[in-house]
Amino acid sequence: MIQKHQPHYNIKLKQGTGYPYIKITNERDPETKIVSQVRKDGAYYFGPYPNVYAAEETLHFLQKVYPLRRCNGFQHRPCLYYHMGQCLGACFKEVPEEEYAKQIERIKSFLNGNVAEVKRHLNGQMKTASDKLEFERAAEIRDQMHYIEVTVEKQKIISTDKTPRDIFNFYLDKGWLSVQIFFIRQTRLIKREKRLFPIVMMRSLR
Repeated sequence: MIQKHQPHYNIKLKQGTGYPYIKITNERDPETKIVSQVRKDGAYYFGPYPNVYAAEETLHFLQKVYPLRRCNGFQHRPCLYYHMGQCLGACFKEVPEEEYAKQIERIKSFLNGNVAEVKRHLNGQMKTASDKLEFERAAEIRDQMHYIEVTVEKQKIISTDKTPRDIFNFYLDKGWLSVQIFFIRQTRLIKREKRLFPIVMMRSLR
């Protein structure tokens, strides 16, 4: 029903249960966004990510630190995001392609796991906020670091093709049943679920 009616305030289940990707669009004035499918459109795709909320928070972080375009394009005046430092200004001027290219390389490096410099910067900000007794701000930065770690963590490549697979396995021992499910997307093991069940032996009554 959520996917059918698309309620305005439900943001978690509108796109179904698939894993999202972070996309850098292939446009004159590119932008970053969350998408649910990979298309052959010349864009850059990163993912899929098993944690939707962490992917969204990481996208928000990227839009603040490595801004591209966040407005709808040229509108003769700077947009709100430009004043907030989250848009390079395609809304009112021609942004050099070289400037976009530099930002895109930074974003690609970050999403490929090169996050040490960013984390050092955030650690410094968190310490400064804590020293100033700005504990809510420090907690917000701490959460940002957590989302970054969850989103860009290294994922093990375990196959040679891009066929999505869910692999089930079980093991029975000493009255217990262990069931594990491995979720493979884009040649990578991105998530594992495990459950343990007691085995109850039933005897037939004669």
